[in-house]
Amino acid sequence: MNSHQIRTQTASKLGFCLGLIVSTFALFSCSSLNESNSAKVMSSPANAPVPAAESRQMADSAPEQTTPEPKKQSQLIKRAQLTLVVQSIHQTTESITEIIRKQQGDILKFEAQKSPDNSQRQTAYLEFRVPQQRLETTLNSLAKLGTVENQMITAEDVSDQLVDFQARLRNLRKSEEMVLKIMERSGSVGDVLKAANELSTIRESIERIDAQLRSLQNQVAYSTITLNIESVVSATPTQENLGLRVQETWGMATHAMGEFTWLLVGLMLWLLAFSPYLLIIGGAVYGYRWYRQTQMK
Repeated sequence: MNSHQIRTQTASKLGFCLGLIVSTFALFSCSSLNESNSAKVMSSPANAPVPAAESRQMADSAPEQTTPEPKKQSQLIKRAQLTLVVQSIHQTTESITEIIRKQQGDILKFEAQKSPDNSQRQTAYLEFRVPQQRLETTLNSLAKLGTVENQMITAEDVSDQLVDFQARLRNLRKSEEMVLKIMERSGSVGDVLKAANELSTIRESIERIDAQLRSLQNQVAYSTITLNIESVVSATPTQENLGLRVQETWGMATHAMGEFTWLLVGLMLWLLAFSPYLLIIGGAVYGYRWYRQTQMK
């Protein structure tokens, strides 16, 4: 074995020994560090304050809690239909008028049909509107006036239409402002005329959409009620109705007698006017029969 090989083996043994020593030292250091950390954790109270840096880091890593947006109230157009059977149409109509006035409503339409006797139901039709928040109160008040035969309430959600109209109206007003600025900057007559035509079209659209928007808002604010009233059929006619029926029957009888009299007079006039022809026809028939009798003899 030469000197070079001896130096090589010696260096490898020294390197192995040094590595073993470093590994053993690192292992003991890690175990002592872990034991110290465990001791710190065991000794620290449960409610120990967290450092500010760690608190900010934990806050940044925590999931964000988003507060839910408040739900928008639906914009509804409400309509109601009601059918009542009452004792008296006249008295009920007065009570309904008082209820509408009390609920700050308006009568839109009124129709009444009265039969000559009480053998058929007398009817009346009303259409009116009240503030939407007073709809249920009004229906309850109306139901106390008689017997409810039919009741129906419908609702139509127009929230999207209102939002759409409002957005279109805002855009049109912005376009109007832009056109007005263009008219102020324009110098030529042609550009001014074009801008004026465009401005007229925009303002026409603004007026139309604004009218539709106001109409929808008005329908949302006020609910429409359609009311049908029917009176109870009376078993015995009243004295007033009996006299009216006698008077009508007498009038019909006298009218029929006059018509029949004029019919007889007209028939006599027709016979008088056609009497020559009737005499000729009668003579011809008599002559024919006489001729037959003479031939048979």
